[in-house]
Amino acid sequence: MSATLSASTLLAVPMAPLAGAILAGVFGTQFGGNRFGRKISHSLTILGVLIAFLLSASTLMQVLDGARFNETLYTWMVVGDLKMEVGFMIDGLTAMMMCVVTFVSLMVHLYTIGYMEEDAGYNRFFAYISLFTFAMLMLVMSNNMLQLFFGWEAVGLVSYLLIGFWFNKPTAIFANMKAFLVNRVGDFGFILGIGLIAAYTGSLNYVEVFGKAEEIAKIGFPGTQWMLITVICICLFIGAMGKSAQFPLHVWLPDSMEGPTPISALIHAATMVTAGIFMVARMSPLYELSDTALNFILVIGSITALFMGFLGIIQNDIKRVVAYSTLSQLGYMTVALGASAYSVAVFHLMTHAFFKALLFLGAGSVIMGMHHNQDIRWMGGVRKYMPITWITSLLGSLALIGTPLFSGFYSKDSIIEAVLESHLPAAGFAGFAVLAGVFVTAFYSFRMYFLVFHGEERYDQNPDAHHGDHGHNAHPHESPWVVWVPLVLLAIPSVVIGFMTIQPMLFGEFFKGAIVVNEQAHPVMKELGHAFHGPIAMATHALSTLPFWLALAGVALSYYMYMVNKALPGKIKAAVQPIYSLLENKYYMDWINENILAKFARGLGIVLWKAGDQAIIDGAVVNGSWKLMGWISSVVRRVQSGYIYHYAMAMILGVFVLMTWFVWPAK
Repeated sequence: MSATLSASTLLAVPMAPLAGAILAGVFGTQFGGNRFGRKISHSLTILGVLIAFLLSASTLMQVLDGARFNETLYTWMVVGDLKMEVGFMIDGLTAMMMCVVTFVSLMVHLYTIGYMEEDAGYNRFFAYISLFTFAMLMLVMSNNMLQLFFGWEAVGLVSYLLIGFWFNKPTAIFANMKAFLVNRVGDFGFILGIGLIAAYTGSLNYVEVFGKAEEIAKIGFPGTQWMLITVICICLFIGAMGKSAQFPLHVWLPDSMEGPTPISALIHAATMVTAGIFMVARMSPLYELSDTALNFILVIGSITALFMGFLGIIQNDIKRVVAYSTLSQLGYMTVALGASAYSVAVFHLMTHAFFKALLFLGAGSVIMGMHHNQDIRWMGGVRKYMPITWITSLLGSLALIGTPLFSGFYSKDSIIEAVLESHLPAAGFAGFAVLAGVFVTAFYSFRMYFLVFHGEERYDQNPDAHHGDHGHNAHPHESPWVVWVPLVLLAIPSVVIGFMTIQPMLFGEFFKGAIVVNEQAHPVMKELGHAFHGPIAMATHALSTLPFWLALAGVALSYYMYMVNKALPGKIKAAVQPIYSLLENKYYMDWINENILAKFARGLGIVLWKAGDQAIIDGAVVNGSWKLMGWISSVVRRVQSGYIYHYAMAMILGVFVLMTWFVWPAK
């Protein structure tokens, strides 16, 4: 085992994007006097992310040769035995995440040059996305809970700034506040989990915590019949539910489409939403000790995978279709975590990062070509005007639905097999959810694909179109090279990365030491290994399996409904209006949050304000204390009369009390 990784090189990985973000954010904006123009700002931030990507790729090569790194770089504070440090832990899991985050971020940076060309906040935007990359790298490279939490909160903060980037738009401000508040709910659980770990292990360092995991597993949670390890794991997972948008904390993610499209790709593909998946995989030594927590994860993931997919079917905004597909795919990753197939979850995280970033950037390219129309009902026939966007979007869609030989196929099929092999009580429902989800995913993905790229052109029917240059008869146009080059570069891994990496990642030594599975209790990966005979054999075998035919049925049905019998969707909608209303209102989750939970919280706030703040704190403590002092002083003031015989009398009484109280012999 060669330890050739140097601390200074690793430190440069997150610091390069941070430097770019600071320079562009200070000198490229009004804050620093607008000293840097657009060209310098985007060049500096892209250079920072490029350096981070090249160093990450070289780190990955060294990790493949057996190099590992786990050191503290800086001790921030020591409280008793508890050390609060900044340090890096580099193994297969971290190196892979570093490469995915920096590569997708680099593509988004390049794409942004074209997409945000006309935006007044151009330099500020580059500063934000670069800062986002820094925060995510600090999260994935951490070797302790404190730094993990710092990165966790930092990506939350920057996503708030990005979703509300157009701060004059009321919907964007509402969306970023919603994202921030929902994430606070998850983060409350997350910090409770970290606090319990610190309280019972006396450490925040991963290796030290994992070393004491067996001891914690024997302790019951005080005052309950629960095991401490289960409470810790579920608290940590509640954090993941917020960050990785799992039901019922998923409501922020579709609304975050209010930000510019590059953000959607950055937040939803490789970075923020996958932080929760990464965290659970990193904490696998703890999760393996609690079947209750694994069952909980399995159920939440299954609900998200299936029911968020249903919502994708009725969306007409091109970005929202892709957003609901992200929710569904995050559900798949969560299901894999619950089935103890952590490596499969992380494998799907990686393949999904490429094809989902491709789909989002492809959607953005279509929006640009369609003069900022996002409604797929007013598109059609875009294929002949935007050939590069068309072919890359088709490849992304094929990867998403799990077409054999494409990257999404290997990870998605492995998840389905893992769930079907799992022996946990919740595996039955999860198996149904992931299989049904295959059909649903194929249907909504190709509904969008056919409506956008095929069929007759419907641009002149758009009631919201503007006249003039961007008017009714304006045809789409292919996007500039800075937009389509990232699409092509993302399309390549979307096709081949699964084929190339399934063997080492799932059945090799790639995640050895990073992901721990108790094979006696959870033999899922062992059983998958017995059935795996190479990527080609897996793809040919898939042609005779249920997921393949479900996906094919989904594509065929979407073709029939939207290309052949176009009146059918309207008839179905009329026939199942209550179900359609349920989906259109997103299962009334937003209504429940806004009208029940928010009103309850507001009512509770008013009670606390009136009873707690005004009555107790202001009334009793603040005002009560000065009133008491005033009364005491008014009594004492009467004693201070100025007459000498009053003072002489007081002295005589005092001497009398002293003599009787202290000198009186005890009986």
